[in-house]
Amino acid sequence: MTSVSSAPPTPGGIRRIVAASLVGTTIEWYDFFLYGSAAALVFNTLFFPDSDPLVGTLLSFLTYAVGFAARPLGGVVFGHYGDKIGRKKLLVISLLMMGGATFAMGLLPTHATIGVGAPILLTLLRLVQGFALGGEWGGAVLIVSEHGGAKQRGFWASWPQAGAPGGNLLATGVLALLAAVQSDAAFQAWGWRIPFLLSGVLVVIGLWIRISVSESPVFLEAQAKAAARAEQGVKDEAPVVEVFRRSWREVLTAIGTRFGENISYYILTAFLLVYVTVHLELPKSTALNAVLIGSAVHFVTIPLWGSLSDRIGRRPVTLIGAVGMALWAFAFFALLDTESFPVIALAVTIGLLFHGAMYGPQAAFISELFDTKVRYSGASMGSQLASIIGGALAPIIAVELLKDYGNSTPVALYLAFAALVTAVTVWIAKETLGRDLAKDGESTESEAKVTASVNG
Repeated sequence: MTSVSSAPPTPGGIRRIVAASLVGTTIEWYDFFLYGSAAALVFNTLFFPDSDPLVGTLLSFLTYAVGFAARPLGGVVFGHYGDKIGRKKLLVISLLMMGGATFAMGLLPTHATIGVGAPILLTLLRLVQGFALGGEWGGAVLIVSEHGGAKQRGFWASWPQAGAPGGNLLATGVLALLAAVQSDAAFQAWGWRIPFLLSGVLVVIGLWIRISVSESPVFLEAQAKAAARAEQGVKDEAPVVEVFRRSWREVLTAIGTRFGENISYYILTAFLLVYVTVHLELPKSTALNAVLIGSAVHFVTIPLWGSLSDRIGRRPVTLIGAVGMALWAFAFFALLDTESFPVIALAVTIGLLFHGAMYGPQAAFISELFDTKVRYSGASMGSQLASIIGGALAPIIAVELLKDYGNSTPVALYLAFAALVTAVTVWIAKETLGRDLAKDGESTESEAKVTASVNG
């Protein structure tokens, strides 16, 4: 058996893997972000109609946060089986679950039809979304990271990351188009359902592409080693147990790395919709189009940040983004308060550029933190635990701060603090650039003998 590290895939092969991961993550993030946009724009009145605008929005974002609460559980379950039976199978399952839940949301009756049952059903479907997304991120970035060599890993692995702004771009674009061609009354009555139902078509396309990719060669080699160890009577621990016993520092590093990135993204996109439409009382098209422009630039520049991390390291690029975001937090809200669309679009775009510097190298950096036999579990748990304390709470905390203080300064301080947490985490972390993912960091002499027997 040929060593994985000595047999990198052809350019065409890695591009096919990247395309499959990018399409899948774009669809799944479309589904996830579509809910966030709808929570800010219509769910507050359709599912929580007895509240004032900000309280209704807060309740809507609480159901939004429920999806984040399910993500660590999804990370544990998908991570465990992804480390046991492979990355590809779990990616197909996550796509089916996410797309099915989103399609069902488009068919939901509202509060006016069935009363309290409407927000309950909405919350249950949101739980399914969160559970599925909890397993998606780890598998999508790992199957790319483990197919490619170390030289361009930052670049190739950043493409699934671009699925986040790609999905947001798609979701916001569909909503902006509907807002442009429909009256507010028509959008409120039935137009909001269209982008949710569209998810069914996108899932069919995503499955067709995702099923065609091959399993990670690094995983297959690790699976062969595990089988050889089993023949010698050596039983491996469950991946989730081994992660917390031996790789808890790496999990904490992943959480800290994602903390500021996660919070900043949801402030710049989801909370922005509330701030512009409710606080500044501007048309929702102003916020949607600003996010649309920013997401387009974000999508293009994330791979550029990933490529830069292949040259100067994961840590320096992430630090550029984290420190830049901490400083930009205050200028961001000052620019929003001008109520000028070009200025608002500029504020969002520059903010997302700094976010991209944190997000682009992240896939390679977190993949390189963990050994193969626990990589799916470790990467998923680290990233999804960060999503609870970061992304899940960010819009809620921001709305509450705005409601209590009536201005953006506390929100800017919150955003700056989060970015500095990431900066400190990355500053004290070890650089991972150049790591061979086929080689475990804790190899022993017996492991070396097993590897030699497997490789013939």
